[in-house]
Amino acid sequence: MLTVSQLRAARAMTGMTVEELASATGLSVSTITVAEASPGPFADAAVTDRLRGIFEARGVLFLAAGEENAGAGPGLRLRSRFEDEGIRPQNLNAANDG
Repeated sequence: MLTVSQLRAARAMTGMTVEELASATGLSVSTITVAEASPGPFADAAVTDRLRGIFEARGVLFLAAGEENAGAGPGLRLRSRFEDEGIRPQNLNAANDG
């Protein structure tokens, strides 16, 4: 289940505006605004599935409560990307060989 905090955090991590998220999901700006302002878990599964799919496509991993630490609540992180790692030592050696 996607929590309201995870939704807000995922949007912040991806740098998306509400308008961009609405355009990407086909949801209205007001639907997203209501989802982000909900006092508890957002219950509309269809909306949650659309939002989660967009964020996961942008590298967000959603973590359930206790998934990585028994005392931790639900959270998220960005998937590591090889192209974001910079130059690796073996690449420096290859560049110096030529």
